[in-house]
Amino acid sequence: MTGVPASAAGGTSSANDAPASAGSGAASGGAPSGAMSGSVSGGVPSGGVSAGSASSDAPGVVESGLPGGPRPARGAKVVAAAVNQASVWNIANFLTMLRLLLVPGFVALMLADGGYDPAMRSFAWAAFAIAMITDLFDGHLARTYDLVTDFGKIADPIADKAIMGAALICLSSLGDLPWWVTVVILGRELGITLLRFLVIRYGVIPASRGGKLKTLTQGIAVGMYVLALTGWLATLRFWVMAAAVVLTVLTGLDYVRQAIVLRRQGIAERAAASEETEA
Repeated sequence: MTGVPASAAGGTSSANDAPASAGSGAASGGAPSGAMSGSVSGGVPSGGVSAGSASSDAPGVVESGLPGGPRPARGAKVVAAAVNQASVWNIANFLTMLRLLLVPGFVALMLADGGYDPAMRSFAWAAFAIAMITDLFDGHLARTYDLVTDFGKIADPIADKAIMGAALICLSSLGDLPWWVTVVILGRELGITLLRFLVIRYGVIPASRGGKLKTLTQGIAVGMYVLALTGWLATLRFWVMAAAVVLTVLTGLDYVRQAIVLRRQGIAERAAASEETEA
């Protein structure tokens, strides 16, 4: 064994002990160790491999080396949504809360002194007018200045229904407005709200021009009934309320039609997607 170089003997013994030493033995045969490590990694430099493996474990680091290109690390979308969420304490939500707070004050003014005091009815009309005006501005401000919040999405429709429902019930309880008018308007509002929730899985029913005209007409008509009007103004408010009831019914039927179409389209799209997946 004196004629065998010590390096060869060492290489033989290491090859028998660990399979990984074959790479090092081949490298000692003339190939640089860096080239050998590159061939083992599939042509990717060892530095690139280590960077890629490190980025998959480090939070917030963009992962690379995938066919789809760079993509954000897990949880990045959730973090971005939390950062982009507008604060609950903004002017749009403040107006919505103001509208909710006006409801009990409006009811108290409407029913003060038996509900037939012209001065109290005038104050009640002022509260109702402020509530309707804030309804026009809070949604516009939220969309324009990116102040849309989950709280606003829930509180805004509640405030709308609360002030209108309180006004209609007070008027009917005082005998100024037939109960069937109150039932038709409130039934339509509650029914359409429930319908929106039922079809939300298929899409959102957009607000139409007819619906906006209905809301405006209802506000004017109810406001005229809140005031203690007499003479030709009392006759005029009757016809304005009649127009509001007609618009309420027609727009309600239109929403039902849109909901049916939206549901059919959603079912058809899901069926088509399911067939493509099975194919």
